[in-house]
Amino acid sequence: MRIDGAGQQRGHVLLVAGDTARRRRTVQIEPSANLAALLLLPVPALLGSDLPTDTTYLDGVRDQNALLVKLRTAAATPGPLLVYLSGRLTVDRRSHQLCFALAGTTAATARYTALPWEWLGTELRHRPAGLTTVLIDLAADKAAWPLLREYGAMPAPDSVEVYGTVAPPGFPGPDDGHVSTYTRAWIEQLRRSPRRPADSRLHALAVGAAALPPGAFVVPSAPQLAAPGVGQRHASPLVTPAQPPVASTPPQDRASVGDESRRIPEPSAEPSRPHPRPTPGVPPAVPETAGRAPVPVRQPGPAQGAPAAPDEQDPRPWLHALARQRRFVEAARLAQVWETHILQTFGTDSPQATHWVEIRADLAKEEGNLVLATQLWISAGRTRLAHQAPDDPEVLTTARSAHYCWTKIADPVRARECGPDLIALLSALPALDPRHLLTARHRLEHLRDVPPAGAGGRSPAATRHDEA
Repeated sequence: MRIDGAGQQRGHVLLVAGDTARRRRTVQIEPSANLAALLLLPVPALLGSDLPTDTTYLDGVRDQNALLVKLRTAAATPGPLLVYLSGRLTVDRRSHQLCFALAGTTAATARYTALPWEWLGTELRHRPAGLTTVLIDLAADKAAWPLLREYGAMPAPDSVEVYGTVAPPGFPGPDDGHVSTYTRAWIEQLRRSPRRPADSRLHALAVGAAALPPGAFVVPSAPQLAAPGVGQRHASPLVTPAQPPVASTPPQDRASVGDESRRIPEPSAEPSRPHPRPTPGVPPAVPETAGRAPVPVRQPGPAQGAPAAPDEQDPRPWLHALARQRRFVEAARLAQVWETHILQTFGTDSPQATHWVEIRADLAKEEGNLVLATQLWISAGRTRLAHQAPDDPEVLTTARSAHYCWTKIADPVRARECGPDLIALLSALPALDPRHLLTARHRLEHLRDVPPAGAGGRSPAATRHDEA
């Protein structure tokens, strides 16, 4: 959002921490930690402008009218404006409107204590185009999630660009007091880039680098980012012309990917998995060069020739090639773009979406992020179990994969966090080799007796994971 002009004398940054999003006793998003991390960045980097800038920091605000006054003041600035909202998304039960929950907001008091999302659009509606960005890092509660999926977007005036993610209810977030994955990735991309990228590119890079929960609502989605005109006010478009894929090393032949046996392994052995089938009717994607976010390549029109053959549209051989070259950042970006497209196209609980959760789990395992791999395998197992029989081979294979990754987590603190969910999944599968459940229970009992290592009760492995 780099703005130059004599009439634009000042900019404004409004950072708002709303209500903490929780899953039972686990924190999904800690808004205060996110705001504290953002405040460490220089204001020109945050706003994308060297103009003098006013910064408003609101943490723990409880009065919707007080927040409205601050928002109205920020909207009146003649220059560029960044509004950052972090916390919980809820619904006013009476009006059935999406609301940004403030500190202390409950389901019964949302009408009087939360900020209706419509108010945000009303205050920003009259600002000139190209001057306003709203950045969100939210988690939706059970009431807001269905309404958000129905909308398919975060409503906003045409003059306002909205970027960010909304996590679904029920998925555990980072440890208490830690910055959420999307905001952390957004900050890291700003620090790494010698020249500030456009907001649309920052969003694409952050989504690709962040370990988002399966089914996370990405705004805008990958297909929307690839649409002409998105983010073009501040930088060149993200979309590249449709070209044949190029890689430094040819990908492994598709017939040899995932062609392993499906025998029941020993509990200490890595399970073998059948590779998911290609998803028809989805536009192809190819990895780009390092430092650029891959995006779906649009189908060629009549003037460009016939569409590619189905085998050429399957991105998984390219993911396999990137993983073999240990280019995990590029592989994660490509997988995230495709998973987002699949979720938007087929739905969260679709078989196609579950396949891509498992692909991300495989990538996380190959990279060595065993905690994320375990969480993703457990999530995929739950989804499969909800739609498939407990003795289905795919369900059993997913459970074995979750168990294998969990046994390789060296940090006892992180292993204890994943243990109960894993055991709940294994217990629901009577056809599974009983040794998996037995060894999991024994290990969890042992982990409960292991004191945390390292400073502040955190093991070195956990510290390395958080820094990553």
